Amino acid sequence: MQEWCTIESDPGVFTELINAIGVQGVQVEEIYDLNDEQQIAQMQPIYGFIFLFRWTSKGEKRECLKIYDQDLFFANQVIQNACATQAIISILLNCPQIEIGEALKNYKEFAIALDPKERGNCLGAVDVIKTAHNSFARPEPFIFSNDKKKAKEGDDVFHFVSYIPFKGKVYELDGLQEGPILIGEYQDDWIVRAKEAILNRIQHYQEKETAFTLLAVNQCRRFKANKIIEQSQNEIFLSLKTLQFMGVDLTEEQKQLLLQISNQQNIEQELLQESQEELLNRLNLAKNRIQEAQITLNEENAKFQKYKEENSRRKHNYIPFILELFKMAQRKGQLEGLLEKAQQKQQQKLQQQTKK
Repeated sequence: MQEWCTIESDPGVFTELINAIGVQGVQVEEIYDLNDEQQIAQMQPIYGFIFLFRWTSKGEKRECLKIYDQDLFFANQVIQNACATQAIISILLNCPQIEIGEALKNYKEFAIALDPKERGNCLGAVDVIKTAHNSFARPEPFIFSNDKKKAKEGDDVFHFVSYIPFKGKVYELDGLQEGPILIGEYQDDWIVRAKEAILNRIQHYQEKETAFTLLAVNQCRRFKANKIIEQSQNEIFLSLKTLQFMGVDLTEEQKQLLLQISNQQNIEQELLQESQEELLNRLNLAKNRIQEAQITLNEENAKFQKYKEENSRRKHNYIPFILELFKMAQRKGQLEGLLEKAQQKQQQKLQQQTKK
């Protein structure tokens, strides 16, 4: 049976993975500073956080809930290398406002009656999720065996956990723990609670440890920008129709705009009960919102195009190209010299690591 590959902790990878599973209107973005309120505000609404840290075999004793809300979906991680995908799914399945798609919907409906361990086992049988995950596998020139490679002492092993708001409480979901971890209750802003927990978690590690990554699972900015444009066009249409009804002579530009919007959308709403001055002010505000949303849309389209190109490179098999380079170097009598240089560099690298 095909195993689950390790995947890179990257917003572009996770965003494409989410879309491949069948979830729409959601993206993943990296957070560089939890105290950057402007960045956090721009990402809203945020559905959950994914926290990546260096895992050690000693672990950290956590107080887990044995009895908790039956609607909270928690699954143990029983599949090796699946912790990144499982952290994402833990957020998606506990956020009712997200359209999770057919594959996740069917998985949740089937697994909700199972215990956490069986839920984790069941995840491995969902072909759509496994295929999406393994689409980021790096091409390997040789397969020596089907045995799983065990992490040794000193190896860099990383783990992903999720932080989510759920029914007025913030939880940490870690598939390696026995159950959910209650962070605490919140009133208005769950992020404040999650932020405290994440920063406290970081402080538990040694000061020299810097291998942390924090990612937000949030509403797709393109989706939000398109929604703002649609709503603003609706406002412009109703404002112009109301002005027209009031007998105000529209400019040629306004007439063209009215015709353009009416061809794009089927808007059936009552006219606005506002003065001419209020309507003109509403028009200007709506136009400004459209301009700002269009800038966001252009930036996001460029970012998603970059994601697409980077993910294509991640998935591409460069091995035939590299082998052909070796052949050309051999024909020109350069391969032996290149190998010697590579061995020298490797030896120098090992010596430097030994000194540390």
